Amino acid sequence: MAPPMSVPGLARLQLARFHPRLLDALRGYSRARFGADVGAGVTVGIVALPLAMAFAIASGLKPEAGLWTAIIAGFLISLLGGSSVQIGGPAGAFIVIVYGIVERYGLANLLISTACAGVLLFGMGLLKLGRLVRYVPVSIVIGFTNGIAVLIAVSQLKDWLGLSVAKMPADFFTQLKVMAQALGSFNPYAFGLGALCVLGLVLWPRLWAERSALRQAIDQAAALPGMTRATQVTSRLPGPIVALITLSALAWFFHWPVETIGSRFGGIPQGLPVFALPDFSWETVKLLLTPTLTIALLGAIESLLCARVADQLGGQPRHDPNQELMAQGVANFVTPFFGGMPATGTIARTVTNVRSGGTTPVAGMVHALTVAAVVLLAAPLALHVPLAVLAGILLFVAWNMGEWHEFARLKHYSSHYRVLMLGTFFLTVVFDLTVALQVGLVLACALFIRRMSALFSVERIPGDAAVLHYKLYGALFFGAVARIDEVVQAVENGPHQPVVVLDALQLVHLDTSGLDTLRQLHKAILARGGTLHLENLQPQPADLIDRTGFGAELAANRPSPEVAG
Repeated sequence: MAPPMSVPGLARLQLARFHPRLLDALRGYSRARFGADVGAGVTVGIVALPLAMAFAIASGLKPEAGLWTAIIAGFLISLLGGSSVQIGGPAGAFIVIVYGIVERYGLANLLISTACAGVLLFGMGLLKLGRLVRYVPVSIVIGFTNGIAVLIAVSQLKDWLGLSVAKMPADFFTQLKVMAQALGSFNPYAFGLGALCVLGLVLWPRLWAERSALRQAIDQAAALPGMTRATQVTSRLPGPIVALITLSALAWFFHWPVETIGSRFGGIPQGLPVFALPDFSWETVKLLLTPTLTIALLGAIESLLCARVADQLGGQPRHDPNQELMAQGVANFVTPFFGGMPATGTIARTVTNVRSGGTTPVAGMVHALTVAAVVLLAAPLALHVPLAVLAGILLFVAWNMGEWHEFARLKHYSSHYRVLMLGTFFLTVVFDLTVALQVGLVLACALFIRRMSALFSVERIPGDAAVLHYKLYGALFFGAVARIDEVVQAVENGPHQPVVVLDALQLVHLDTSGLDTLRQLHKAILARGGTLHLENLQPQPADLIDRTGFGAELAANRPSPEVAG
């Protein structure tokens, strides 16, 4: 039997271990923790219900697509993920991306893109690329987050105003133009419902605050039988659920002429999703490269940022970014085959989970089962939900999603930070997230190179006129090589047979471009019959100089073959 083949390099490749956080969380698991997780999971499931439908509708999909995603992806992300408390499911950040993909490529291709993005996410986690997301500058994250929030808000204006528009375009300015042309179909009932929804979501937590007038009045009447228990239950009800139920009942009771889930979509199927394979071909996959990369990148950034927030809030062990990416990959690969949409970590539901007492992935699994139970038992009631109410919920989500205070604080930051944040924000709104991320990352690299090049300096040391003595500070890399020009000019304009001494004690890094610049300097010195001396080399520059033979060239006082000509 032939020995197994070995592929060069694979033996050194360290893959991430597939180890869900649930395995660790179940050690020493108690009945009390289970009770807390169940309570938190049910609460999050109730919160997720209206959000899942709203996100799907805003993305150009049927409401059940969001529900299936919350159920299937939410369960898998908690079951297999690397965070103790993170809740996965459909997210507002995907609305603009998904809507654009559906408009340009169609629903079937969205499903293929999502599945391919799942494979890519799993590969990123397997190759231990989870920590690379931390290298995305915070200015870019804030810029595209605020941009997405603006786009979400604009996309909901149609349903909030009750405008009669057959199909909304994906382009920002075209959306504004189409809505402006349709202002004649303004529906005051829809506008009133949306406004009441937003107002209610703002006031609901304040009404039940400890020092509010309502809470004080209720506490005074708490002596009445059953009043205390009723108060506790009511105060814990999520605002979106309260708004959804009360405003839907109001519109139904008064027969207001507003568009509902039933009138637009015909309702929600009362049953479990069915497995179905989308039309698949490699030619299609090639065409979907850009949307696939966009979904994968956004999913990775959102999920890992959310996990970091959860680490700060929950007091639980730090998340495993690679395991989280692998779980996100499995969820996004499986969900499309049941009619779902892209999924990622969700900050609002994760925070709700932590504040409700969730401590393990069991809470996230219960959240998914809660959504499934509601769909199976109460799906027909969704017929009466006005779209204006869902639009109000998303407007509130968009407002909370954006970090608007960062605009007021821009004056306290550097020009580089302002350029990155405002540039990413503008590109996200005007073009799309893909362009914003690509340009933002390129611009971030360019600005970083500029800043690092400014940290490199060459200082002339006064002394013997026959000796040109310089000190090098910082990193001599491709972005800083131009600063050696002053030494070259001094050599070319100086006397014959110059002696040039470079003190490299403060030179912390040297790359191949910097080395080539030193060789060019050496050539110029030799052309005038002089010599070049490098002193006090640090380990990294010394190693590169020795490995490339430049040290031998300096010792022999001869040019390198690469620059001799």
